[in-house]
Amino acid sequence: MLKASYPYYLANEAETPNQDLAVYDKYSGEVATRVALADADAIDRAIAAADAAAEPMRKLPAYKRQAILNHCVKRFEERFEELAQALCIEAGKPIKDARGEVTRLIDTFRIAAEEAVRIGGEVIPMDISPRAEGYTGMWKRVPIGPCSFISPFNFPLNLAAHKVAPAIAAGCPFVLKPASLTPIGALIIGEVLAETDLPKGAFSILPCRRDGADLFTTDERLKLLSFTGSPEVGWDLKARAGKKPVVLELGGNAACIVDEGTDIDDAVARIVFGAYYQSGQSCISVQRIMVHESLYDAVRDKLTDAVRALKSGDPKDEETFIGPMISEKEATRLHGWVEDAVAKGATLLSGGQRDGAMLQATLLENVPADTDVNCQEAFGPVAVLSRFSDFNAALKEVNNSDFGLQAGIFTRDIYKIQKAWDELEVGGVVIGDVPSWRVDHMPYGGVKDSGLGREGVRYAIEDMTELRLLVIRNPN
Repeated sequence: MLKASYPYYLANEAETPNQDLAVYDKYSGEVATRVALADADAIDRAIAAADAAAEPMRKLPAYKRQAILNHCVKRFEERFEELAQALCIEAGKPIKDARGEVTRLIDTFRIAAEEAVRIGGEVIPMDISPRAEGYTGMWKRVPIGPCSFISPFNFPLNLAAHKVAPAIAAGCPFVLKPASLTPIGALIIGEVLAETDLPKGAFSILPCRRDGADLFTTDERLKLLSFTGSPEVGWDLKARAGKKPVVLELGGNAACIVDEGTDIDDAVARIVFGAYYQSGQSCISVQRIMVHESLYDAVRDKLTDAVRALKSGDPKDEETFIGPMISEKEATRLHGWVEDAVAKGATLLSGGQRDGAMLQATLLENVPADTDVNCQEAFGPVAVLSRFSDFNAALKEVNNSDFGLQAGIFTRDIYKIQKAWDELEVGGVVIGDVPSWRVDHMPYGGVKDSGLGREGVRYAIEDMTELRLLVIRNPN
């Protein structure tokens, strides 16, 4: 159960100046709890505190940063079910998926604890020509300084963790704006961080209205902006961020190729998971399914049966696979895309009905290429099915998208694997599985409208640190 209300965290301290933000149970639609909402003055004070904490964080020894992260791991394990239930309520995430996300939260902090003590450097031979004889060079990584983080609603725990944990490992103070629809997970992270001896001002976690969050982007005291969310918002933030580096993890329109010779039952099971887990609200959810013509009819029939068998309903039910979308507004939008595709000639194989925020798991075929449900990011429980005869043409169709996050390919041909890795315009290619697969230490991110930079703890630390060179001349 959630508490009746939650504070925000400003400069490591819990504050409750108001209870202005109502957080809803996404399934029942009822107010589940209330949260303190930060105004511009609170955000400004948090940034000032982070700026003041830059030097103490930089000087914090690696073993202390590791100990803080390990404390978080221990406390998250102790509060595992509380975190999962909170996620189930505030995000409408089926409880099995919610527990999976708590596991990933713990993994991410554990990885960060390991990385905190191995942020290394390199010695560079300088004597590449006579003029450089007697010189030695070396570089190390130093914290970039105060960071600004904006996290989304769909993975309220783990996508906040992918910003917070690397920042602590790197020695960077931060201010975090969690999504207003799902702030509870981030605030529980803040509650655990407040138990540690992080320097004063090292962290602030501030739910706020979008129109009150401009300082997260424009304030020059902040030296890095890391945003996860929609492309429209992300590119706008980049344009307004000024001199600071920007990391963007944005949307997707993930494709999955099922090549000839594939184990159909295995592929169908994985595609059903990849397309419909947590109601498809993942930027690497399987949206476009391309099946070789030799397998198409069998895959279509098995996939249709499997999708129809998925249980929808209360996300607190252990058997539920499809819970509500984040809001009725989003469900209405995607339902409209489905109806538009059908009106333009698409065939509805399964689903297609909506009740409030609940949208049935939906599978379409013969979808016109220019419809929104095919070429935009659905971000819900909808997938489209098509056939191909030529593998090279299928690769081109994967690339025929404004997005490029990850792609999945079921094939046993090593030459096709190599070609896909060479030619697909995506951040990651997953073989023998769906594009929805991710482990939290791998480099994760996209190209084109899917963003800039990479998450994954080690790679986030690279963004949160700068190289500093030392050159030594030996006059002898």
